[in-house]
Amino acid sequence: MSEPLPYRVAVVTGATSGIGRATVGRLRDMGLTVYAVGRIAEALAELVQESGAKPIQADVRDTAEIVRQLDGVDVDILINNAGILSTRATFAEIEPSEIDAMIDVNLKAPMHLTRAFLPGMVERKRGHLLYIGSSGGQAPYPNMAAYGASKAGLSLFCDNLRCDLLGSSVRVTEVVPGRVQTDLYRTAMAGNQARTLLYDGYRPIQPTHIASIIANAIELPVFVDVSRIEVFPTDQATGGGTMIKFPEQ
Repeated sequence: MSEPLPYRVAVVTGATSGIGRATVGRLRDMGLTVYAVGRIAEALAELVQESGAKPIQADVRDTAEIVRQLDGVDVDILINNAGILSTRATFAEIEPSEIDAMIDVNLKAPMHLTRAFLPGMVERKRGHLLYIGSSGGQAPYPNMAAYGASKAGLSLFCDNLRCDLLGSSVRVTEVVPGRVQTDLYRTAMAGNQARTLLYDGYRPIQPTHIASIIANAIELPVFVDVSRIEVFPTDQATGGGTMIKFPEQ
């Protein structure tokens, strides 16, 4: 017989699609009260009807608004899932505004939300912080310099948090996926190229698989912290080298 969860309330960012949506459903099945953070009212309303989650309509960068809507709520689990890959271009071609957007959403927003809810977790000696990283933050990929830097920063942030939180009983888990079939590339690739180039004919991870990993990490005894887990499609691997011929002058 499994031990009852010590947690009652979870917050999930980027909750209306992909990994976030699947995670909300899985946590609700575990009996948790789940606050779902998303920007689009219609998508949130659909999720609430489907899962019984509580909606928080806000941009993930608006920490003050999220905190306002959670006033008086003891947050036990914070799942920083929201992320963007606004473009796939070489760094020489990327728009400066897109650099800011990826750093703001992928790195600064999780840090600020963590700072907002962590003191309560430390005081209660109860909490679990989870972050959706990326294989792009562990290894270089073409045309992903700003995105990769944002996710690499998030990964090191997790490592530093664990040092700060020793003795607090607050856990820190980073989930580092390879290719997952989500809407992440929707704005980064024009038209229907994301589906054609990244998914058609491949066997990518599905959001429900990541949600299962998150649930498993949460369900372990509180003295067990899955600090980092990398999960790839069986058909994908990082590494290797690329070399091109330099034209003769």
